[in-house]
Amino acid sequence: MELPYNDSYPDNYPYPSQRMPVYARNCVATSQPLAAQAGLEMLKRGGNAIDAAIATAMALTVVEPTSNGIGADAFALVWTGGGLHGLNASGRAPMAFDLSALEGQDRIPYYGWQGVTTPGAVSAWVTLAQEYGSLPMTTLAQPAINYARNGYLLSPQTAYYWNLTARRFTGSKFQAWQDTFTANGKAPKPGELFKLPNHGNTLEEIAQTEGRSFYQGNLADRIHEASQAQGGWLAKSDLENHQADWVRPIAVEYHGFNLHEIPPNGQGLAALIALGILKNFDITQWAVDSPEFLHIQIETMKLAFADAHRYIADSDTMDITVESLLDDAYLAQRAQMIQLDHAQDFDHGTPKPGGTIYLTAADDQGNMISYIQSNYTGFGSGMVVPGTGIALQNRGCCFTLEQGHPNQAGPGKRPYHTIIPAFVTRAGSDGNDEPVMSFGVMGGFMQPQGHAQVLIRLADYRQNPQAALDAPRYQVTTGKKVIIEPGFDQRTYDKLRDMGHDLTISERRTVSHGRGQCIYRLDDGYLAASDQRSDGQAVGF
Repeated sequence: MELPYNDSYPDNYPYPSQRMPVYARNCVATSQPLAAQAGLEMLKRGGNAIDAAIATAMALTVVEPTSNGIGADAFALVWTGGGLHGLNASGRAPMAFDLSALEGQDRIPYYGWQGVTTPGAVSAWVTLAQEYGSLPMTTLAQPAINYARNGYLLSPQTAYYWNLTARRFTGSKFQAWQDTFTANGKAPKPGELFKLPNHGNTLEEIAQTEGRSFYQGNLADRIHEASQAQGGWLAKSDLENHQADWVRPIAVEYHGFNLHEIPPNGQGLAALIALGILKNFDITQWAVDSPEFLHIQIETMKLAFADAHRYIADSDTMDITVESLLDDAYLAQRAQMIQLDHAQDFDHGTPKPGGTIYLTAADDQGNMISYIQSNYTGFGSGMVVPGTGIALQNRGCCFTLEQGHPNQAGPGKRPYHTIIPAFVTRAGSDGNDEPVMSFGVMGGFMQPQGHAQVLIRLADYRQNPQAALDAPRYQVTTGKKVIIEPGFDQRTYDKLRDMGHDLTISERRTVSHGRGQCIYRLDDGYLAASDQRSDGQAVGF
């Protein structure tokens, strides 16, 4: 990754990093070190893992706004009280959404109000705090407020993507973004102190009112006014009608482990389909990192995406059940389509970009949480509510405009969602599930691919979770195209091409192949790991 040059900052990175796992009884892992410290502070104050996650999530809207914000969406998987609970805090399209206004276009524009859906992240913080938290929201918000008001030093990757966005969001349409996230039109550089005072005021108001201001009060009014001023469809009534929903996680058993995902509208189903197909092969007959090892995974992932892009939508409009797609007979039938010596095009569509944060936390009482939050593409729509720091997501861009498709854009619908937290369990001696690992690999349509790749390394090759995150990855794109990282043997690349894969080898390991974090349960504590592809950190005590 080329970073913006700064005369006062040594930003030359000639060697790849090699991180070591963190072993502790209380842990937090995420993509930005200052945010991880915010979560750790809550644990040291006597809070639990859920408190730590909320504080970390709020801090990430300040210290990594390139991937999430106050106007984002969120999902969570929470292990507490001996069971796993799913939270869907994604927002719906505004009720004033007008499909006719997009006539003649092939997609919803990424930038502007048309892609804005009701933001749900604040409802995730409030719902989690009220249901499972132990500290007041005013305490949980304090680290984020301090970073916003007093400033923080920008981390390298965040600075890089901030700089790219500053070049894109120019002109009067994006004036509120410029006023909020630049200093005289310039993005901050690595190591530079940056303050977001309005952001801090908004977080304080959210905490003091436990989210009521954001969905029913002053902040809701300001979001409504900003939308109406620029011809947006989002209205205060959409905010008032929003709610985060507790949902039953979906899962598939894979070689002794159960991978759990949030049900649609999230794309976690794609990871489950891929693993369900892969179970029909003995992957361990091939050496780890061999061309055969990669080929079989690539082909199963293509088939999974073919189903995902056809069927995943708002749960109210799906025209097939999750159970049907995870049926063993159906998955075995799909497996028969794979040729072991040749790549195929399963018409699985074209992936879209994404910008996301993921965090996980665990405490010495056995609570664990897998949490993900995102604006979708970087800063999102580019629409910012003046004077508040609220950058609004563009999640509506994951709708399709295809007539009759279950994911066709429409008022009051939740769109296909790329962001997915993951959780792994296995059957205990009493037959009940016991926790193994909370993890995620953020990054658009890379996410289910990353989930599958990490679990395969853990379940089939017994790799340390840190090694499973560090390992080079592949990414299925369009047709037979595959982007693959450096780090595999040259023979592997050559053989994959011989098999018919249209291979592009990345120059380096980057965030485009996902940024993973995980916490793995041990007998007396945890192993926490953070992906070398991000600025992140695993911390604990």
